[in-house]
Amino acid sequence: MKRNYLLGLLSAFLLWLAWPPIRFTAPLLLIAFVPLLSGLENIIQSDSRVKGKKVFLLAGMTCLIWNTSCIYWVFNSIASVNPVWIAALISIVPFGLAALLMTLAFWLYSRLRRYVSRGIAYSGLVCFWIAYEFLHQTWDLAFPWMTLGNGFAESHSLVQWYEYTGVYGGSLWILVGNILAFELASQKETTPQGFAMKKRLSLILAAWVIVPISVSLFIYGKYQEKKNPANVVVVQPNIDPYMKWDAIPVVEQVRQLTKLSDSLGQPNTEYFIWPETSISKLTNEDEIRTNENFLAVQSFLYKYKNGNVLTGIESYLLYDTVKTPTARFVEQLGKYSDYFNAAVNIENSAKVQFYHKSKLVPGVERMPFASALSFLKPVFSAFGGSSGGFGSQERPSVFYAQSGMGVAPVICYESIFGEYVADYVKQGAQFIAIITNDGWWGNTSGKDQHLDYAKLRAIETRRWVARSANTGISCFINQRGDVTRKTKWWEATALKDDINLNDDLTFYVRHGDYIARVGVILSLMFLIFMVFMRFKKRDPAVEK
Repeated sequence: MKRNYLLGLLSAFLLWLAWPPIRFTAPLLLIAFVPLLSGLENIIQSDSRVKGKKVFLLAGMTCLIWNTSCIYWVFNSIASVNPVWIAALISIVPFGLAALLMTLAFWLYSRLRRYVSRGIAYSGLVCFWIAYEFLHQTWDLAFPWMTLGNGFAESHSLVQWYEYTGVYGGSLWILVGNILAFELASQKETTPQGFAMKKRLSLILAAWVIVPISVSLFIYGKYQEKKNPANVVVVQPNIDPYMKWDAIPVVEQVRQLTKLSDSLGQPNTEYFIWPETSISKLTNEDEIRTNENFLAVQSFLYKYKNGNVLTGIESYLLYDTVKTPTARFVEQLGKYSDYFNAAVNIENSAKVQFYHKSKLVPGVERMPFASALSFLKPVFSAFGGSSGGFGSQERPSVFYAQSGMGVAPVICYESIFGEYVADYVKQGAQFIAIITNDGWWGNTSGKDQHLDYAKLRAIETRRWVARSANTGISCFINQRGDVTRKTKWWEATALKDDINLNDDLTFYVRHGDYIARVGVILSLMFLIFMVFMRFKKRDPAVEK
């Protein structure tokens, strides 16, 4: 039994070692589950009467250690505004929930082994895992940070084919690679048949690993961007996120942003990208044209006739009646109000475009399962966000410059949702602007992982990414996923680059997460089969 747990610990270590931001180790993901699969097989083949429990404990330990070691920085962001014991209690959700769902995939695989051959059960394992990843991307507690395909973000040159599959193609590649490697390691050579099988498996595994990498490197080397340049400036004001709402007047923050923008702006600059909540003073969207911060931005843009400022803003709307589920009654005004973590596009005209962040952080920006769990609002408010929940919009929307250029205003957390970002591109976005405030996490790997994942969005959509982060790391990423320019952490600065706009749609943009949807359908079929077999086994008529 101890040996099985040592195998689980080895898998957890390999998975952590392969995960961003550690460089050059991502290929380890293709074998990292092999020790765990070996330990699980020992349990399945044993005479134990509690196999299911042992499988659950072993897989649970492995997944919990791996998941927690990679997203430990979540605790930092919570502990910075809460007592340590409260932060530890709240951290159980992000640390434990994904690990539980991962564990269920392995547990269901072990249950399926009762009824089908090992080969078919492997198919079930792949489907159960991909179904877990899709669930953790779509439900109210969504946090797809640890989707397996994200693991190649630091080695993006090896997964250029994500433009056809998205990150779920990477998850499929990793899972099947581990299964083949485990079968190869398990194969005995004591008979001619065993030797032949081992040779066959070696060839299949080599092809499974080498062919996608070779194709990717070929695409990476041959990929040429169409020349369609636009000058863009990204700004990193480096304002302490714990001071920006109280200690520093918003007018001063806007003045610093315009000064940094002006330091690199040129007559043909079309976009200045400012971070999330750069305008942190709550602003009525219907009255923004008379707002002092809006007027300051327009005054800055006067010398950039085709210029636009895309910036984060905290905004609100007032209604006479309840128009949305998140609207709340404001007694002083006698009206209902929605508050937004938003982006706004400001130009040299009266035209103003707003986008309301849609992929809201569970607990921080919205109450998960709000209607059923309304009694827990005080608990979730401990995250430091809005216990009542921010308002949002159902689908992404594109900002259009005066020149007709389309940009995707992606706010922070939204950048880890591949299909969601692809939807912007479907609607006409020619480049992606990610505005974020990663300072909440401190100088941890969280900020680096967040940046790395943006490379995958560039590959999936073949769009440049202009990333503006309040405290860093800000950067430009080209259509191959290469970081062309980037800032250091915790410095006030700005960057500029001539990016190439793109109108072409990749296969992934057109079809989205089709691999995940197939995985979900097949996993449901496996589950129905397992339920049927269980009841069939209990049927007295069948037993006779």
